[in-house]
Amino acid sequence: MNERFERLLARADALIARIEAILPQPLGAPDWGASVAFRYRKRGAHGVLEPVRHVATIRLDDLREIDEQKAKVQRNTERFVAGLPANNVLLTGARGTGKSSLIKACLNAYADRGLRLIEVDKADLTDLPDIVDVVAGRPERFIVFCDDLSFEEGESGYKALKSILDGSVAAASPNVLIYATSNRRHLLPEYLRENLTYTHTDDGEVHPGEAVEEKISLSERFGLWVSFYPFSQDEYLAVVAQWLRHYGLDEAAIEAARPQALVWALERGSRSGRVAYQFARDYVGQRDRQAAPPA
Repeated sequence: MNERFERLLARADALIARIEAILPQPLGAPDWGASVAFRYRKRGAHGVLEPVRHVATIRLDDLREIDEQKAKVQRNTERFVAGLPANNVLLTGARGTGKSSLIKACLNAYADRGLRLIEVDKADLTDLPDIVDVVAGRPERFIVFCDDLSFEEGESGYKALKSILDGSVAAASPNVLIYATSNRRHLLPEYLRENLTYTHTDDGEVHPGEAVEEKISLSERFGLWVSFYPFSQDEYLAVVAQWLRHYGLDEAAIEAARPQALVWALERGSRSGRVAYQFARDYVGQRDRQAAPPA
C-alpha cells in the first residue's frame, strides 16, 4: 500500500513539474557583466535575456555620408547616458543606408559609460513590460533595439509598443529608451481606401479618418525621427573608398576599383552603404586570393 502511494506521489510530482515547465515564468536577470548587448529570446513560454558573445565592432567613424543622421542620434544618445532627458528614436528610410549600424556604433561608443543594448524581435514586443521591469533600477542605461520594425493589421506587439512609448498607466523607466528601425515611416501598411474616410466641412476644415489616425499615432510616440535616403553615385563611391581603405588598399587601387564598384551596384539595383561594404569585402577577397602564392 505504501509502495503504491509513493508511486502515485512520484507521478503527481512529475506531472506538476511538466505543468510548471509550460507555464510562463517571471523573467530573470542575466549576468549583466557577460556582455554589453543582450537578445531577448523565447524558449517555449519562458523569456530569456541572452548575452551576445560577439558584439559588432562597427564604429561611428566607419559610417560615412550620413553625417546629419549620425549627429542627431549621437546627440540623443549622449544625453541619455549622461542622465539627461532624451527621446525614443525611430530611424526610417532607404534600406542598407546604415540605420541599424548607427545604433550598434553608438553602443560601442558609449558602452564604457554604461550604455547597454537589448535586441527584441517584434514578435516578442508583448513582453516589453517584463523587460523594462528587469532593468529598472539598474545603474546602466538600456537601449531596447527593434530592427526592421513594421506591423500588419491586428498584430499584438503594436499595442504593447504603443503603450510602453506613451500612454501606459506605469511611468517609463528613466534608464530605458526604444530605438527602432523601419522602412515604413508609420510602421503600418497604408491603403488608398483609408483616404475615403476623409471629410470636410463647408469652411474647408478636414477631418482625417480614424484608421489613418491610428497608424500615425504609433510613430508620433517616438520623440525623434531620423530619415535616411538613397545614396547618390558619388556618395556610394565615397563609402566604397572608405571600406577599401579600411582593408588596407592605397588610393591608386581604390581608384582602379571604381568601375567594378559601379557594376556591382548596378547588378544589385541599389547604391547604399551595405552594398558598398559587400563590394569591398568581395573585391579585397578576390584580390588577396589572386595575390596569394599557389599551394
